[in-house]
Amino acid sequence: EVQLVESGGGLVQAGGSLRLSCAASGVTFDDHAIGWFRQAPGKEREGVSAISNSDGSTYYTDSVKGRFTISSDNAKNTVYLQMNSLKPEDTAVYYCAATHAATAQELGVMTEVWAYDYWGQGTQVTVSS
Repeated sequence: EVQLVESGGGLVQAGGSLRLSCAASGVTFDDHAIGWFRQAPGKEREGVSAISNSDGSTYYTDSVKGRFTISSDNAKNTVYLQMNSLKPEDTAVYYCAATHAATAQELGVMTEVWAYDYWGQGTQVTVSS
């Protein structure tokens, strides 16, 4: 059984912060990459950030660079997304997902939805203006 469980979403005012957590089980954590994706109503799911648990490399989409930070705690099989300076356009359901790190990194697809095999249930983030 592969399971990814997101938590930490909620309602926050613009300029505020949230920290999302993704707890993984049933995977070889150190061999995988974990990505964060988001989907707003009527929009396609998009990549936000990703981290390789193999070498620690991180990736961010341009719209969140300087505001979001991804990190891993390998001992806990958990990945975090610290979100600061939140904007209303960050409002979405946020999902974490897992894929094999080496292949995703070599192909340059760390923030591509189609590259990921396992998905969590999502957690709602709402940023009010």
